[in-house]
Amino acid sequence: MTVKLSPRSFRNTSLERALQILCSFTFEKREMTLAELSKNLSLPKSTTYRLVSTLSDYGFLKKDGTTKCHSLGLKLFELGGVVFNSFSLRKVASPYLNQLQAKLGKTIFLGILQDDELVYIDKKEDSKNPIRFSSEIGRHRPPFFGMLGQLLMAYLPDQEVDRILERNPLRPITKKSITDKREFKRRLASIREQGFFVDKEEALDGITGIAASVRDYSGKVVGGVGVGFISSSEDGEGVKSVIREVCKTAKLISQELGYVDKKKMRPKSERRPM
Repeated sequence: MTVKLSPRSFRNTSLERALQILCSFTFEKREMTLAELSKNLSLPKSTTYRLVSTLSDYGFLKKDGTTKCHSLGLKLFELGGVVFNSFSLRKVASPYLNQLQAKLGKTIFLGILQDDELVYIDKKEDSKNPIRFSSEIGRHRPPFFGMLGQLLMAYLPDQEVDRILERNPLRPITKKSITDKREFKRRLASIREQGFFVDKEEALDGITGIAASVRDYSGKVVGGVGVGFISSSEDGEGVKSVIREVCKTAKLISQELGYVDKKKMRPKSERRPM
C-alpha cells in the first residue's frame, strides 16, 4: 500500500514507522516474516521487532506460531467496522430521517457510541423551527447523555456498562437526571425490554426525547434514532404517536441494513397459503 505523506515538518518517527509496517501489507502480500518487514522498510531487525511486538500487543498485528509470519490483526477489522458502520448507517438512514422529520416537524438525531462517548452522526431539523439543539453532527457527549446515550448503553453487556461508568461516572445534567448507578442499570433493563426510551427532561430542561435502536444484519445495535421536542408541545397521545413513528423509522433503517427479526418469523408450516 502506497501512502502519500504531507510536507509537514513535525512527525513522530516511531509512530510513522509503525504505520509503515501496517501499510506494507496488501492483498497480494498478506503475511510477512520479521526479516521481510525489516528488509521492506529498511529498518534494523531490532527496531522492527520492537514495533511489531507493540503492534501485536494492541491487536493490530498477529503472528502465526507455525510459520512465524505476521499479518494484520483483528483490531484493524474492528476499527474498520466502526468507520464502515458509521458512514453506511448515516447513508442508509438519511432518507428515513428526512421522512420522519417531515412527518413530525421536530428535530431528528442519529447517534452511535464510539470510544465510550455518544457521537451524533446526523441531524435533521426544520430551518423555520425556533428551537435549536446544540447537539450538532460530530458532537461528543457523555455515554449516558439523554435519550440516545441511555438507549445505546442499554444494549451493552453488563460488564461493559460497569467499565464505562467507572470511567465516566454518572453526574446530574438537569435536576431530573439519574445519578444512582443501580437505578440507572434498572433503567437500562427497562429500555431493553420495551425497545425504546422516553427521556423526560433529563438532558435538557423542558425538552423530551424519544429514541429507538437500529440494528445491523447481525442483530447488533449499531445506532439510535431520536426525536427531541418541547415537552409541553405534546400530550399523552401525542407522545405515543411520536414513539410509534420513531420505532417504525428505526425498524425500517434496521431492515435496510439487513436486519431480520427472527422472533417474528414463523415456520413455513404456520404461514397462510397465498
